[in-house]
Amino acid sequence: MPGKPSLIASAALLVGLLAPGLPAESPAAQAPGAAIQQPQPTFRVTVNLVTLDVIPRTGGGQFVADLGKDDFEVLEDGVVQEVASVVLVHGGRVFNLLQPVAPPAPPTPEGIILPPARPPDDAAGRIFVLLIDDLHFTAIDTPFVRALLKKISSTLLHPGDMYAIFSTGPSSIEIPLTYDRARLDDAIGKVTGHGMTFRDIMDAGEGSQGPQGLRYAAHVAFSTVYSLVGDLEHVRDRRKAVILISNGYDFDPFPKGRTGTDQVFGGRYGTPLVDAERGDRFLSLSQQNNRFADADLASELVAVTGAANRANASLYTIDPRGLVGTVNLADQVDPGEMRDHLAKTQSSLRLLAEATGGIAVVNDNDFDGALKRIDAETSDYYVLGYYASNTDPNHRTRGVEVRVRREDVKVWSRTWYRSRVERQPPSPRR
Repeated sequence: MPGKPSLIASAALLVGLLAPGLPAESPAAQAPGAAIQQPQPTFRVTVNLVTLDVIPRTGGGQFVADLGKDDFEVLEDGVVQEVASVVLVHGGRVFNLLQPVAPPAPPTPEGIILPPARPPDDAAGRIFVLLIDDLHFTAIDTPFVRALLKKISSTLLHPGDMYAIFSTGPSSIEIPLTYDRARLDDAIGKVTGHGMTFRDIMDAGEGSQGPQGLRYAAHVAFSTVYSLVGDLEHVRDRRKAVILISNGYDFDPFPKGRTGTDQVFGGRYGTPLVDAERGDRFLSLSQQNNRFADADLASELVAVTGAANRANASLYTIDPRGLVGTVNLADQVDPGEMRDHLAKTQSSLRLLAEATGGIAVVNDNDFDGALKRIDAETSDYYVLGYYASNTDPNHRTRGVEVRVRREDVKVWSRTWYRSRVERQPPSPRR
């Protein structure tokens, strides 16, 4: 809407304004005979290997597979960092370029009794996490989501790839990392949309944060993503792709329709909850608090993308609605409000993807082409590792730039990450 900052702009601003970690404190020295005081909490930044996925390509789009350590230059906040590890993943196979790779173990004989041999984790395969946000697509969208998941199973996942699949809502799908493709086929049949329809949103009771249940469903979805990408921090030297299937997020949808002031249908006009002659259109609490709805949503998105960048995981967001129009008369939604709602939900999915190095498949019916692109981006890449020279706990958001010392080579990599601040355990009592 004119005059209002975009969702992406709000998120970018919040990245710089998020509260920094607290400085470390040391307990004061105790005078002889003085009472022992409880130790003050201290905070530290965990010094871990920072890893970056890097995809170098020629001007013609060809992946460059013959680069070494000296061909890369990594800068954090403008300061050159020493590259500590370089791993090349080419065609799904992993090559450690700074130390020799141990020879693969002999294959396990296969037969009627023994299970099929699985590739060792350090030799081949990719890692995909499929997150089905069934709280943010409706029951009508269920056939489209199931068809999309079947495409992912048949075209994106290859032998040797590991995957996990989870749902955010009543579909109750929870399959940890596995090679077993049969479990995915079983899970697809359980997927069912439980999101609120447009009329559900406008007919729901209003709380202090807008339509009842809307924020809660979003919080569950974001918490699930945050938890999953946090677990991926322990996986090294692999490109970790989280594929999020969702219709997107909007904390303040159809505000005029909900208050009966839209241009076409009058929202709740004529329902038992409204007295049109008195002008009772539910204006009050929610309308005042929802002034900050876009900022609240941006804050949630920044938290998720920060966790993903810390884990070096990329979010690939897919809107199962595909190419969407403006309004269906049966929905009884003002066309202008529908355009705003679609723009916000699609922007939220774009931000999640673009801020973490993935792609957003929104307002597009070419799912086959999108899956082919995801396949290519997760098959050929480098993983660079370095130990950050800046250990200041107050400086959590770090800008990163990767350069390649070759002409006619363009390089893609993530451009920022957030360091983790951990609370130290208290000293044992004497």
